[in-house]
Amino acid sequence: MASSVAISQSRTDNPVLQFARLIPGIALLAAIGYAGKLLEKNLGAYAKAHHWTFPNIEYVLWAILIGLAISNTVGVPAIFRAGVATYEFWLKAGIVLLGARFLLGDVAKLGGLSLGLVALEIAGATAFMLWLGRAFGLRPKLTSLLAVGSAVCGVSAIIATQGAIEADEEDSSFAIAAILALGALSLFTFPLIGHWLHLSDHAYGLWAGLAVDNTAEATAAGALYSDAAGKLAVLAKTTRNAMIGFVVLAYAIYWASQGQAKTITNKAKFLWQKFPKFVLGFLLISILATVQFFNKEQITSLANLSRWAFLLTFAGVGLRTNFRDMKKQGLRPFAVGAIGEVVIAIFTLGLVFAADKIFGL
Repeated sequence: MASSVAISQSRTDNPVLQFARLIPGIALLAAIGYAGKLLEKNLGAYAKAHHWTFPNIEYVLWAILIGLAISNTVGVPAIFRAGVATYEFWLKAGIVLLGARFLLGDVAKLGGLSLGLVALEIAGATAFMLWLGRAFGLRPKLTSLLAVGSAVCGVSAIIATQGAIEADEEDSSFAIAAILALGALSLFTFPLIGHWLHLSDHAYGLWAGLAVDNTAEATAAGALYSDAAGKLAVLAKTTRNAMIGFVVLAYAIYWASQGQAKTITNKAKFLWQKFPKFVLGFLLISILATVQFFNKEQITSLANLSRWAFLLTFAGVGLRTNFRDMKKQGLRPFAVGAIGEVVIAIFTLGLVFAADKIFGL
C-alpha cells in the first residue's frame, strides 16, 4: 500500500506530467482568444459588405464573451481547469512585457501621479467599506476582506489578507464572489460611462486602473476603451498592486492587536512575501527600454507578445466567471460590494477630474 502511494505521489510531482495537465486549458485559452481576434476582424467586415448596422466590438470583449458563454452554459470540464487557471500567469507576463512600451521617465511621471491618487483611493475606499460593512451587519473579518479587495487588488488582496488575519474560508469565498461579480460588470459599464463622459484616453485609463478591483478586469476595461487607455490602466493598477504588502500588514497588525490573528514578528520579510514580484519585472523591462537595450523591432515584438499574453488573460476572465456559483454566496456581501464599488467609482472619477485640472492629463 505504501509503495503504491509513493508511486502515485511521484507521478503527481513529475514536472513533465504537471506541464502536460496544463496544455488542454492553455490551448482552450488560445483558441478562445484567437476566435475573438477573428470575430473582430471578419464580423465587422462581413457586416459592412452586406450593409448591416453592427457595432465594432473589440477582440477583448469577444474573448470575454465567448469565455462567459462557455462558463455559464456547458461549464469548464475538469481536463481544462488547471490550464485555464494559468490566465493569471499570462496576465503578469503581459504586464512585464508591457514595460517595454514605457520609458522610465513616463513611469516616474505617471507612476508618481498614480501613487498619490492610489494613496487617496485606498484611504477613502477602505474607510467607506469598513463603515458600510458595519452598517449592513457583516462579520468584521468579512468586512475587512471586502474592504481590502475593493481598495487594493481584488481577489489577490483578499487571498493575501485571509491568511494574515486568519479569516474563515467562508468569509473569503463570500468576498471573492462579490468582487468577481462586480469586476465582470465593470467590463461593460466602465467603457460606456467613459464614452458618455467623453473622457480622454489618459483620464479613462487612470480611472479604470484606480477603480476596477482585479488586475485582469482593469486591464480589459482599459483595453476596451483604447490601446492608450489600456496602457494607463495597467500602470495605475500596477501602482495599486505595489501597495498590497503595506495594506495587508496594517490589517494583520490590527487583528493581532485584537488577539484574533498571529503577531507579525518580521515585518520586512512579511512585506517581501506579499509584494507582487511582477511589478519588479515591469520596472526592469522599462529600465532596459529606457537605456535602449532593445531596438525598435524588439520593442515591437515585445509589445506583440504582451498583447498575446493579454489575449489569453481575457479568455480566462470569461471562463472563470460563473454567475450561478456567485449567486449561491448570498446577497448581503454582494450588496455591500456593489454599493461600495459605485461610491468608489464616483470618488476615483472625482480624483481623476481633479488631477486632470491640476496636472493636465
